[in-house]
Amino acid sequence: MCMLTILYRVAKNTPILLAANREESFERPTQFPKIQSGTPRIVCGIDKQAGGTWLGVNQFGLLVAVTNRARVRAPLEPRSRGLLCRDLLDARNAREAAELARKELATGRYAGANYLCADGKFAAVVHGGHRVEVVELEAGLHTLSSGNLDDTKDERHEFVRRMLTLHTLDSAVTFLAVASRSFSRKLDGEGRRGVVLTGGEYGTVSSTLLSLPRKIQQSIYQYSDGPPSDRPYEDLSALLRQVLSAGRTRKPTVALEKKDPEKKDPEKKDSEKKDSGKKGGEGVKSKSIKQATGGE
Repeated sequence: MCMLTILYRVAKNTPILLAANREESFERPTQFPKIQSGTPRIVCGIDKQAGGTWLGVNQFGLLVAVTNRARVRAPLEPRSRGLLCRDLLDARNAREAAELARKELATGRYAGANYLCADGKFAAVVHGGHRVEVVELEAGLHTLSSGNLDDTKDERHEFVRRMLTLHTLDSAVTFLAVASRSFSRKLDGEGRRGVVLTGGEYGTVSSTLLSLPRKIQQSIYQYSDGPPSDRPYEDLSALLRQVLSAGRTRKPTVALEKKDPEKKDPEKKDSEKKDSGKKGGEGVKSKSIKQATGGE
């Protein structure tokens, strides 16, 4: 299933702030997040069973995340939703990724899924349930799990919104502090007032906190390799900053050819000799003008 929230284009100089809990079988093997090989550079974890990912960021500042959702007519042998998430991270921007997600989900090759594609200029959720729908995100706080964006019927959505809106979310520090507490709270005995799922064979297997500001060196990536209620977040910000730095455009430097002053074109050399007398006179004249006018 999974549960996430994104604060989009609200906090000053930080267009994307995200908290996400991954929910999966506790026995499913997972690779800890790292910088993946190839281009573009991507930082993400890997589902070792299918080879895809559930959440990642590429060097262009594109964030992609996937959550499962119900679908009545799922294919008998669906392609991994995590593999599509990994494919989307090859895009250069969120619009391109959302369009690719729409086209792929329309093929009917996948089980039900929601894909969040976001960068600093555009964000959308692509719903792939009974029908494929692209919903563009407006500036504000949004929640997503196994249903539609900002599902008011989902109690966990309402809990997260209530917890976060108790504070003025005008900075990355405030959002991450409140989100980390909210996404670390277990459900109570009635299955309410919490986010973390525990017990049985299925539940919260990891958690991610992300801040993608305009300044790369202020980016934040924290990851809990297990239920955040039981395991602390580890700081992976250095990996994220390394990936984002790879996306900076660098102006090509042109090497100037060094010429030997002694090796001149014979015709140019003769021309310089003819003009030397004139230049000398002009130099004296200029000097005399400066002296007469009290110049420098």
